[in-house]
Amino acid sequence: MKHAILVAAALGALLLGVAVRPLLSPADHAQAAAPAAKEVDLKTQVAELRAEVKRLDGIAPDQAAVMSHVGYHWSNLWFAVEQENWPLADFYLGEVRSNLKWAVRVKPVRVVNKEKVDLKAIAESLDNGQLAPMKEAIARKDRKKCVTLYDDALTVCYSCHKASDKPYLRPQRPAAPEARVINFDPKAKKPE
Repeated sequence: MKHAILVAAALGALLLGVAVRPLLSPADHAQAAAPAAKEVDLKTQVAELRAEVKRLDGIAPDQAAVMSHVGYHWSNLWFAVEQENWPLADFYLGEVRSNLKWAVRVKPVRVVNKEKVDLKAIAESLDNGQLAPMKEAIARKDRKKCVTLYDDALTVCYSCHKASDKPYLRPQRPAAPEARVINFDPKAKKPE
């Protein structure tokens, strides 16, 4: 009996739908179908966006790659300061600062032994504590102050490496410039 009632109710609903359908305009039919189409379209878009994020994540450099840029410019900064090539020192300092911000965008927080290490805060401290004053010292052509700030920055860098569980990354004053093609002597004859 229950089965017969359910069949009759389903059949009545179907007939009512067929009877009402001709009364609806084509625009009404389209509007009634739109939410289902939008839902399918939204699911497709979300799936496509997830796939694109995954693809971009696969081609984006990791923090180690970005930090190699920092090291390159940091080493060259030392030789620009040592040679008192102030425009070149200002250039390399700007690259160091820019690349440190990039490194933090790549990984602003590192988890070490279930503890969060706020790399962004450490980088901002370095930027405000040593790098901003170094920019001023470069502008004043104060080699002695630049050397002091450079050495202080090495200490801050190492403290970040230790906090990040990478104590084996011990920065030091470089023995040779990374960019051997660059002439650091500000008085050198310009190439023809």
